[in-house]
Amino acid sequence: MLGVCRGRRKFLAASLTLLCIPAITWLYLFAGSFEDGKPVSLSPLEAQPHSPRYTASSQRERESLEVRVREVEEENRALRRQLSLAQGRSPSHRRGNHSKTYSMEEGTGDSENLHAGIVAGNSSECGQQPVVEKCETIHVAIVCAGYNASRDVVTLVKSVLFHRRNPLHFHLIADSIAEQILATLFQTWMVPAVRVDFYNADELKSEVSWIPNKHYSGIYGLMKLVLTKTLPANLERVIVLDTDITFATDIAELWAVFHKFKGQQVLGLVENQSDWYLGNLWKNHRPWPALGRGYNTGVILLLLDKLRKMKWEQMWRLTAERELMGMLSTSLADQDIFNAVIKQNPFLVYQLPCFWNVQLSDHTRSEQCYRDVSDLKVIHWNSPKKLRVKNKHVEFFRNLYLTFLEYDGNLLRRELFGCPSEADVNSENLQKQLSELDEDDLCYEFRRERFTVHRTHLYFLHYEYEPASDNTDVTLVAQLSMDRKSVIQLDLANTKKAMIVPAFETLRYRLSFPKSKAELLSMLDMGTLFTFRYHVWTKGHAPTNFAKWRTATTPYRVEWEADFEPYVVVRRDCPEYDRRFVGFGWNKVAHIMELDAQEYEFIVLPNAYMIHMPHAPSFDITKFRSNKQYRICLKTLKEEFQQDMSRRYGFAALKYLTAENNS
Repeated sequence: MLGVCRGRRKFLAASLTLLCIPAITWLYLFAGSFEDGKPVSLSPLEAQPHSPRYTASSQRERESLEVRVREVEEENRALRRQLSLAQGRSPSHRRGNHSKTYSMEEGTGDSENLHAGIVAGNSSECGQQPVVEKCETIHVAIVCAGYNASRDVVTLVKSVLFHRRNPLHFHLIADSIAEQILATLFQTWMVPAVRVDFYNADELKSEVSWIPNKHYSGIYGLMKLVLTKTLPANLERVIVLDTDITFATDIAELWAVFHKFKGQQVLGLVENQSDWYLGNLWKNHRPWPALGRGYNTGVILLLLDKLRKMKWEQMWRLTAERELMGMLSTSLADQDIFNAVIKQNPFLVYQLPCFWNVQLSDHTRSEQCYRDVSDLKVIHWNSPKKLRVKNKHVEFFRNLYLTFLEYDGNLLRRELFGCPSEADVNSENLQKQLSELDEDDLCYEFRRERFTVHRTHLYFLHYEYEPASDNTDVTLVAQLSMDRKSVIQLDLANTKKAMIVPAFETLRYRLSFPKSKAELLSMLDMGTLFTFRYHVWTKGHAPTNFAKWRTATTPYRVEWEADFEPYVVVRRDCPEYDRRFVGFGWNKVAHIMELDAQEYEFIVLPNAYMIHMPHAPSFDITKFRSNKQYRICLKTLKEEFQQDMSRRYGFAALKYLTAENNS
């Protein structure tokens, strides 16, 4: 380390010399242009041999000055060569000629203590140093179980992807619900240089279910203890994160800290920023044993290979069994057991600077971890109150979190330059399809959208779902779920029927939703509600026959008409939407036309209804209204669709073309 620092001091000295030489040269020239304290002109005219002021001595001085200038220039060139050689010998090339990623790690040890305002490191190091190979894969493990966790983890993942420059491998310990949600998300997301593996959390419950736990995370809050056993045996190191984490920097900087572990250090942790383990929060407060303030396990660096050799499984189990005899249960889940082990074996820990885990629970010392925005690296919402926590800068932290919550994940589908991704069949097929399109086609954007795979996040909101024994479950996509009385009566499972849900709308931004058909009819009569789009696009829902619906008590059949686009409930094996219609226009119209062509019956439900609420115009409808080319392309796509219908359904499809021409 001393040799490295000395080398860097020489490097710095050479750099300063290189900067200073031009200034010295300029001063030398400036001083040389004075004779006996008076300026000596060096203009071409006065330098001529026949000039009155031209003398033999001044000629010699000038020649001497020119020689000195050439010497100084040669010294400059030599210094530049020396500087480039010094860069070539710098630690960035110790492992060969592979390109590296560099990071100014704002402190480890003493420099970190000054920067963060809290004792943070274990050793003193100097200057900038190589940290992570350019294409080195960074491994991240997250325990993620249940629909809520699957929502939170996406915000965390987006914050990591936003800053990252390296390939990532996520190891997700998930239950069946979270795995279904997240597997669908990552498969449709198709982010280059990202791999995801799942590990069944339900199979791990028996490993930790014997530990009583009072923490709100439940049994899943204990599963970090068994990662050495759960993750692949050939995986040497991993960053372990809670789902309520937001990254404000490249995760490679944290991965680089592994290089600073020494001796038997196998755990990288940030000191706990609350007084919990000091035992002085209230009278008779008795926390689990910990070293000083203890450590927070929201962010952990695990050296898995060394932990396995130390028999980590046996170590934590024996500690937990011993402490539970007196403590009876854990209060902070895995964190209590980690701290109890560290209390007995402090040599295991490499203490991370606290900006790697700025803890936003109430009454913490988190404000000592940063002085301005550039200091922040990882924000941890480690309070049951989450975004409602009290903190001097909570508004800033909340806005940062909400930025990633609402961030369009499609923007993160960027390639890592210089790092080839693993071959992906779906991605390759997509690229092949796109390459076959004509980019000069004025409707290229429409045709491209047909092949676009949109990232899909399932079950985003809380749900309590139990499959029906008679397999009559239905869901109206994106809008609502509805009762099954009609499904059974109409024999939807065995017949080709499309059940129409009559649509209404209000111009009010706040509305008390009618609880019955009678209440809805009353609001319709008072002008609080209207039949959907009656004043701008009557044809879209007119065939529903709202006059008949008012008095109907049983389902009734209606016929297809041009431009009919009702909201329908159909079996899941029905025709899909035509992918060429994206944005605004004709997606529902084309789908209803396809249903009619396949001889689906349109049945209006007498007691079901939906209400459209006002909202700002979409980006696509704005383009439709203002962009002539958009309307021309939509017309072209409609004609192509009708031609395809004619090819598929023959003579029966002529009625669609005729109806379109007459409308």
